[in-house]
Amino acid sequence: MQVAFSISEPRVDLLVAVFVLPGVLLIPVLGMLADRFGRKRILVPSLLLFGIAGGACSLARDFNTLLAFRFLQGIGAASLGSLTITIIGDLYSGRHRAAAMGYNASVCSIGATIAPILGGALAALAWFVPFAISVIAVPVGIIALFYLKSPEPKRHHVFKQYLNNVYLGIKNRQVLCLFSISLFTAIILIGIYVIHITLFLGDKFHATPFFIGIIMSSAGLANAVTCSQFGKLARRYSEKKLIKAAFVIYPIPLLIIPFVHTVWLFLIPSAIFGIAEGMCKPSIQTLLAGFAPIEHRAIFMSIKVTLGGLGALLGPLLMGAIFIFSGYEGTFFACAGLTFVMLILTLVILK
Repeated sequence: MQVAFSISEPRVDLLVAVFVLPGVLLIPVLGMLADRFGRKRILVPSLLLFGIAGGACSLARDFNTLLAFRFLQGIGAASLGSLTITIIGDLYSGRHRAAAMGYNASVCSIGATIAPILGGALAALAWFVPFAISVIAVPVGIIALFYLKSPEPKRHHVFKQYLNNVYLGIKNRQVLCLFSISLFTAIILIGIYVIHITLFLGDKFHATPFFIGIIMSSAGLANAVTCSQFGKLARRYSEKKLIKAAFVIYPIPLLIIPFVHTVWLFLIPSAIFGIAEGMCKPSIQTLLAGFAPIEHRAIFMSIKVTLGGLGALLGPLLMGAIFIFSGYEGTFFACAGLTFVMLILTLVILK
């Protein structure tokens, strides 16, 4: 894109910013609308807008037009993550809900692992080809319109009462704890795993981007496998126990990394981190779906997704500040200490 539009790298970064910004602003609003007017009335238009705007991005021939279409695509994407887990929560209950949340998280993890490889391969053909595949969302939206059969919440005519009920639900200590965990895990995922481990591998071991990608993909693979087995895990252990176990596991790779001196051995802490993620994420989603009645479930899931986005924003800032004073090793140790604090929080509140 830099070559095609004769622009600098910082301007290319705007494509990410204009795509993410609508989600930060709109996810909670769209969650409330999904509770008030039904899931499909938000899901289907979102899929259509995502697909059409994404296809339009591939046709843009100047950068400002591309930014405009990318912003519209971000509006379409804003509700998709939260509505997916909301509808799963609506369709399933009990152990079936846990298994479905696990499979969904597994698919998301596989997608996150494959997407950079697929995107890079398509971009090798031409810069606009990765955008063109967004059009697939249009037939998916049409299929959802006619074939998605999920229960819809009853519409409450008094909006103030809806807000009051949501507020009462959010005040629950365990719900607040789950929201806090969503925020914290996003902070360490982006701040430590995505950024500082990759920088550590490059600075200390002079690892190539390709090799760093292999190390990172081991976490995604371990995450996907763990999530795919989440239904079985949840039949033996409660979601609360799995979250507590995840926070016992989270500090292990952080404490190991500073002492690893062979670059291939980074596969081990990376995979351990992926296992912890695979236990924690679907557990949070399943518990929140259970705490929220169908009339409020979309806003609960929207808040959870919004906090994850906020954590992704704060992670690099917080860990970067710690890095300035303590370097790589100190950052890993400090983050491990924070996971112990979160473990104590879960032990006290998630009873």
